[in-house]
Amino acid sequence: MAELHDLTALEQAAGVRTGELSPVEITEHYLARAGELDATLGAFLTRTPDLARKQAAAAADEAVAARREGRALPPLHGVPVPVKDLNQVAGVRCTMGSRALADNVAQVDDHIVTRLRRAGTILLGKTNTPEFGLPCYTENLLAPPARTPWDLERMAGGSSGGAAAAVAGGLAPVAHGSDGGGSIRIPAALCGLYGIKPSRGLISAGPVLHDVTGLGTSGPLARTVADAATLLDAMAGPMPGAPYAAPALPPGETYAGHARRAPGRLRVGLLTDVPFPGIEVHPECKAAATETAALLAGLGHEVDELTLPADDSSRHAFTRVWSVIAASRPVPPEREAELMPLTRYLRGRGAEISAVEYARSLYAFRMLGQLVADGVMPRDGGFDVVLTPTVAQPPPRVGGLRNDADPQAEFAAVGAFTPFTPLYNATGQPAVNVPLHWNAAGLPIGVMLGGRYGEDATLIALSAQLEEARPWAHRKPDVW
Repeated sequence: MAELHDLTALEQAAGVRTGELSPVEITEHYLARAGELDATLGAFLTRTPDLARKQAAAAADEAVAARREGRALPPLHGVPVPVKDLNQVAGVRCTMGSRALADNVAQVDDHIVTRLRRAGTILLGKTNTPEFGLPCYTENLLAPPARTPWDLERMAGGSSGGAAAAVAGGLAPVAHGSDGGGSIRIPAALCGLYGIKPSRGLISAGPVLHDVTGLGTSGPLARTVADAATLLDAMAGPMPGAPYAAPALPPGETYAGHARRAPGRLRVGLLTDVPFPGIEVHPECKAAATETAALLAGLGHEVDELTLPADDSSRHAFTRVWSVIAASRPVPPEREAELMPLTRYLRGRGAEISAVEYARSLYAFRMLGQLVADGVMPRDGGFDVVLTPTVAQPPPRVGGLRNDADPQAEFAAVGAFTPFTPLYNATGQPAVNVPLHWNAAGLPIGVMLGGRYGEDATLIALSAQLEEARPWAHRKPDVW
């Protein structure tokens, strides 16, 4: 007999609407799962059972009233959605993965939390993240490391590793994540999930910690394309003070609707070699991309190989901006010594970067976006979608990228593991991880689709077509 966590988020929401399921029942199920498995998976930094139960009871009452009055409910009403601990929930601890902020309690809701409240979702807690979301693994000094449920000796990735571990391990049906250099797509790849990094400005980062670089954005992690698209609908939209605004869908359309719509025939560029010198891509990751290319061709799409000239300038620009981001994180001066070695290294490096260097690096991002728009993905004759591996290696072991003794070498290793993902943060384009492949050892190997700015719906429709052709949601790790 299927258990509640076997159901998709949309199936749970449908049960709430009909009265077959109660938000209280669903919430208690996931709270129990978290109590049983969180210490193993490292999914949460802070669990909020009292708040979750209060919200669930209110959602149950609202569902009863809606049925009585014949009113529609939001598509995810009554469904639990944990929030990554880089984002603020008023009255809840917000550590940003740092021991230096272990006692920090948020005073306001981030815009993303405001929208999730409006959607009627339930907050199970704040998910695990590395310190300030800086590396692509989720290991900090506050909680156990986030592990992929497919092999508990291996990492869940980062920086949304806790969110990915929660969804892949059945501790939440879907989850909020954020992505400044691949931080949704990387853990999605390592945990066998579908993850969306939306176009810049589709989701507001305000009202307090706006990302002035434009690199970061919130986004969904889910087991299915339809669940992720529906959560994207809940999170997307303009909010007061947001500095960017991505093109909106036509009136009446939703991203969930595009998950049920054929994408049409697309031109896809296959890129498997890294345009940076000295970085090798594992054969399994290359094979996943080339097999996906063959699947796309079989579905009627035009697929051609894409090569890019070797150029390290964008990587150096990203490193400079990432270091300034690290230096700008709010840390009480008396607690600087509690920071992890990589954080201290990046903050020191960021403090030495001049305003002119910083401005030039941001300008390099804008130029990169223009080059991609004009030279790779023009609407007249260019690629509609670019297909690559998501990461350069299969899931590493926990601790396999961390190097406290040499944080400079660690940062280089992090960059070599994630050479494909930061492009879309720099340009602002949407990109998704699609979990189509598992290797002989049973580890997920993700592939990434990148689209034109503002064309998130195209990626969702194409992902749903791939999901229908080669379903993945039936795959379950042993902890399930």
